[in-house]
This record gives sequence, C-alpha cells and structure tokens, in this order.
Amino acid sequence: MTGAANDTIAAIATPPGKGGIGIVRVSGPRTTAIAQAILKRVPPPRAACRARFYAADDGVIDDGLALFFPAPGSFSGEDVLELHGHGGPVVMDMLLARALQAGARMARPGEFSQRAFLNGKLDLAQAEAVADLIDSASQMAARCAQRSLQGEFSRRVDAAVETLVEIRAHVEGAIDFPEDEIDFLADSDLEHRLSDLLAELSAVEAAAAQGCLLREGISVVIAGRPNVGKSSLLNRISGRDAAIVTEVPGTTRDVLREYVHLDGLPVHVIDTAGLRATEDAVEIHGISRAKREIRDADVVLAMVDDRDADVSEHEALFAEIGEGPARIVARNKVDLSGNVPGQDPHVAPPEVRISAKTGAGIEALKRCLKATVGYRETGEGAFTARRRHLEALAAARTHGNLALAQLRGRREAELIAEDLRCMQRALGEITGAFTTEDLLDRIFSSFCIGK
Repeated sequence: MTGAANDTIAAIATPPGKGGIGIVRVSGPRTTAIAQAILKRVPPPRAACRARFYAADDGVIDDGLALFFPAPGSFSGEDVLELHGHGGPVVMDMLLARALQAGARMARPGEFSQRAFLNGKLDLAQAEAVADLIDSASQMAARCAQRSLQGEFSRRVDAAVETLVEIRAHVEGAIDFPEDEIDFLADSDLEHRLSDLLAELSAVEAAAAQGCLLREGISVVIAGRPNVGKSSLLNRISGRDAAIVTEVPGTTRDVLREYVHLDGLPVHVIDTAGLRATEDAVEIHGISRAKREIRDADVVLAMVDDRDADVSEHEALFAEIGEGPARIVARNKVDLSGNVPGQDPHVAPPEVRISAKTGAGIEALKRCLKATVGYRETGEGAFTARRRHLEALAAARTHGNLALAQLRGRREAELIAEDLRCMQRALGEITGAFTTEDLLDRIFSSFCIGK
C-alpha cells in the first residue's frame, strides 16, 4: 500500500446506512491529539466513557461513547480511538470529516488489519481470517474463520516449520562436514521425520481445502442439449421459479445464476443455453456464453434424457472441456423412463438418475455433488483458507517429496537442502514469514474500509 506507515488513519467502521450506533475508528501516532481536538480530552484506557464530539468551531456534532486503546494493547498495535455515535450517515460523515480535519487521513481498505499484521498483532493467516469472518455466508464458515482467527491454522503451520527447521539443520550439517556426509544422511530417523512431516502437511491441506470450499464455494454449470430439463433442475435446486420452463427448444438463451447452500457448502448454480447447431444469432451468442461458463466451472453437470441410451452426447462434451472441471452425468426424466432414481455406483464419471419435475433422485444428486468436490458436512477441524494457502501447501509438499526421494536415493545434500529451503519458504507465505509487498497489497485491498 502507498502512504506512510506512520500516518494516522481514520474510517467509518460500521456498514453504510442508518443504524442505532455508528463507529468511527482512528489509529496512529496522532490519535491522542485527535482525541483532544474532538473530545477536549483523552479518555481513560480501555474504558467506555460518555463524551461530546466537537466540531472545529466547538459546536457539538454528536453525543456518544469514546474508547481509547493505547499502544501496544490495541487491535492495530498503535494508539486507537473509537467514537461511537448515532448511526446516521450524515452524523458519521461529519464525525469522519472532523477526524480528517484534526490530522488523520482516510484509511484504505484493510489498512487497520494490515497494521495489525505489520505490528505483530496477527500473522497473515489470522488477518485474512478477519475478512473471512465478516464475509461468512453460513454458520459453519463462520466457525472455520473463527478457528483461523484464533490461530489454529497458524499453529499447525508453525509446528510444521519448527520440525522442518530441525530437519534442515541435520542436512546442513552434512554439507558443513562433507567427510561425515553418509553418516548424516543415512540416518533412517531423518527419512521418517520428513515422511511424518509430509503426512501432517497432507492433513493440514485437507482441513484447509474444506475451509476453502466453505469460503469460496463452487460453481456448478448445468449443460446439455435443449429440452433435457436444465432449467427445471435449476428451479428444483434453488427452490423457486428462477428460470422460464417451456417445451420450446432454445427458451434459455442467456446464463442464469442462482446461489444456494448445500449443507453449508455455497454453490453457484448456473443454467446455460442448450447446446445444439443453430442459425439463430441470439441463440448462437447464448451457446458461446454457455461454453465459456463450462470451461470456467468447478463442476459440469451434463444433463441427458434418461430415455436416450446414446452416451455420445455427454462424452463429446467431456472430451471438449478436457481435464479441467469435475463432471457428473444427470440422467433426467425418470418419471417418464420408469428407471429407479439414484446414483449408479458402478460408472465413472458418476451418473445420477433424477426427475427435475418430481424431485426424485435430487437428494442423491446433491450427495454426489458434495462427494465429487470432497466436501464433508461436519467441517470438524476445518479452518478458513484461501486458494493461495492451498497452492502454498501443495508447493511445500512437492518440494518435500523431492527431498524425500533424494534421501531415499542418491542423497545429494545440496539438492535436499535446497528443496527443504523452498519448502520452508512456501509454508512461510501462509503466515507471512515470507511475503512480498505486492502480495500484501492484493490481500488487504479486498478488505472493507473499516478493517
């Protein structure tokens, strides 16, 4: 972020609009001077006290509560002042303008949390959990974010790093004393410790993957030829008439989106235009959009008519999308075919027979969808995580496996040491031990202004 780190910043910390209470937050070295200007005094530390908020001409802006948190015992690690006034937008704007007039500047998105990170109050994973807790779309997501905020994710990563440092010290010893290299690297305990560490990282990655699913959700694209029941399925899953359903082919010509929760898993369900050869210019454009959504999906739900024994249709679709999205075949209209609804356990990719019209087989389809993306309903032990965390964990395991292969093979100490160093760097990116300024800017710019 641009701007001096020793600036005093201010922002409205409550949502826009009317409310019973609104909060203006101030943080930085000029906080006590701003308190003197607005309150005519500095409030006692960590005690809510009633106060009048004064304008520059000594007129009263509002009457409310003031809280002062002296450094370092505050969220940001700096002197922090909170002004709790009546939550009307005009009052809040006047109070913020007064703080800016008294020597603060407007805070940028996430700048309070960034200062907390830079001042050692939170590590990077915990700081991101603050935003994730605010953005939680379900109770399970909120619990996972709270676990990360309390440091569960960071503690497991830090424990892994501590073990890794001990292993690195052992390997570095082999480099420092080459005449004893075989003795150092032939120690079977070293191989076992690295193998156990990789197993622990796999467990952490599995828990993080659950948190990532809860945070980001998945996109499911319903694809297929016209009149196989795509729009009917969208309506059935969303529980409302989101899409127009007719017997006329090509009724859906644009992308329709619905947001639902499947046992806590956020799902963006996307209905698309029927895939077929056509000369209709509007329908052609809709099919082009459909193919773009299919390529970007997490899961492609290929719908076919259960009365049609030809499988070439969805096989051609899967061949076209390649190795990207996961795929499920939904065989619709069992109410007409007479087949038993439910999942066929003997085929891959998975096939589920359903009736979008009657609802038969829909619960089996939901279970199949959750299993396909590896979602567990309990979320027990999961913590909120982002894609960058999963990428860092995957990179750490890749380098760890390379080092393990070297230990089991030629035992080239320099190669082992380099892979272990890269492994530690990847883990350090999660908590912020190794972080570029560009990454920090990107992370904190996604926060709301008051955090």
